[in-house]
Amino acid sequence: MSEGETDQAPGTQADWPLRPWMLAALLALAGLAVHFVTDPAGADLVPWRAALAAALVFGPLAFAFTLDRARWKEPLVFAGVVALVMAGIAWRASSAGDRHADQAFWVAAGLVAITLALPLFQAGFHRLRWRTAYDRTHFHVWTDAISGAGALVFTGVSWLLLVLLAALFSAIDIDLVENLIDEGWFGWSFSGAAFGAALGVLRNQLKIIGTLQSVVMLVFSIIAVPLAVALAIFLLAVLASGIAVLWNATESPTPLLLSVAVVGFVLVNAVVRNADHEVSGNRALRWAALVLALAIFPLALLAAISTGTRIAEYGLSPERLWGIVAVAVAVAYGVAYFVAPIRGRMAGWMERVRSANMHLAVATCVLAFILALPLFDFGAISARNQLARLESGKVAVDEFDFDALRWDFGDAGRNALTRLTKSSHQGIAERALAAANAQLRSFETPDVRRSRSAIRVNLLPDTAANREIVFLYLETAPWLCSNRCVAVQLFEWPDGLKQFAIIDSGSASFTPVNLPRELVNAQHAQRVDRPKRYEFGSKVEIRQVEGRQIYVDGEPFGEMIALPEGAEGQ
Repeated sequence: MSEGETDQAPGTQADWPLRPWMLAALLALAGLAVHFVTDPAGADLVPWRAALAAALVFGPLAFAFTLDRARWKEPLVFAGVVALVMAGIAWRASSAGDRHADQAFWVAAGLVAITLALPLFQAGFHRLRWRTAYDRTHFHVWTDAISGAGALVFTGVSWLLLVLLAALFSAIDIDLVENLIDEGWFGWSFSGAAFGAALGVLRNQLKIIGTLQSVVMLVFSIIAVPLAVALAIFLLAVLASGIAVLWNATESPTPLLLSVAVVGFVLVNAVVRNADHEVSGNRALRWAALVLALAIFPLALLAAISTGTRIAEYGLSPERLWGIVAVAVAVAYGVAYFVAPIRGRMAGWMERVRSANMHLAVATCVLAFILALPLFDFGAISARNQLARLESGKVAVDEFDFDALRWDFGDAGRNALTRLTKSSHQGIAERALAAANAQLRSFETPDVRRSRSAIRVNLLPDTAANREIVFLYLETAPWLCSNRCVAVQLFEWPDGLKQFAIIDSGSASFTPVNLPRELVNAQHAQRVDRPKRYEFGSKVEIRQVEGRQIYVDGEPFGEMIALPEGAEGQ
């Protein structure tokens, strides 16, 4: 085996005294460069700036994690590839504007790809391919996570110390440190230097971190026992009660199920470790790992059923397509972990799990990289699916979400909406035109107006004039009074203009509106959220306390309102 192949092997990386200093200087310079690229006198983050900033963040970080005294050429190439990939993704995401609706997922896919590629590169996968030792890859996964987390903690502690020093010196009228903290360039440079120095120290102690890794996995393996018992009970309960009990308990079971599956995956590998001789001889731990390995597939399958049910009901969207990808990866891991104990009748199932980890990690890395490239337009795919559902009659016109085409699918959705405005079906054309011309999205209802009978409001004072203008306003402002509300008249001007406070019990919002002027453009009313909720039957009153103050159940609600000049209080 060549020297390059052994440099990154577990336990063989030698102490390099210059590493902390070199990494501190490298990341400090990178941070300084990021500052000047992203904020030269407040410049906008145009695509080329976003791309360069991404390259300056991820390239040096990749180099810092892989650099060694006797091995710098390959890490430099790897860092260059990482910088190029993330720069391209940042360019694409920042230049997309509102033409696409899933830019954040592109960035997330890129991060997943480089995160998986890092330990594979450190273990020499680019040279050894499938001959790469599993223990090397597993070792680097854990040491990267521990050293990265440790460096972040050190950076946070360093900032805390710096803030304390600034306060200390400011107490004696020395504002140098405080002024430095206020400088953007200093913050980037200091953070980079602190993170690099801590990372360098920790990378010099990989043998110790390897020991810490064993301790962490031992603790995790102990946690595996109660989780395995809980999951066994959960799956048996779902099997006995039916899957509907899960849908009734939560509206979004997929993220919950996937999160539990990920935790199970981590704990299984905490028990499985690098090789059979490292596995604990404790029977409880071994059985817990087996139960968790078998439970990942049913959890992933339930998540797949949940996602499929939601898609069957509402159709595709970019977010649901990305959800399909996540569920597919979870199912792949679940199948591999479920089959591992069955093949060979339990014999050697842990080794098959390790082999599956390597193959699935490479496959997931490649998949994430492909999805980060401009090869697929999830907005266009979703728009076509939604149009097909509408045109086939699978979804009724009055139930179709035209707003989703306007806001959620990018240019593809808006183009589809434009096509619908020319539909021969009058209802479709009218609703499509209303959605296409909307300047603010209404999440409560796809209709532009709602019926007066659907509005439940108490008025104070309850006069015929107030009732007419408040109901007219709420008919065209469906985001207000979604459940029940109280409309309190605050002031009236000589020209007849009145100001009302709309107190929404459903969202505890306080919305001042001027009527009838705001009837002209109701969608621009601004909501101010309040932390407390009030019941529909609460007593609402106004008390004279050097201004105007709303009281609900005897307690002041919101801020005191000064009486405008020329207005008369109610």
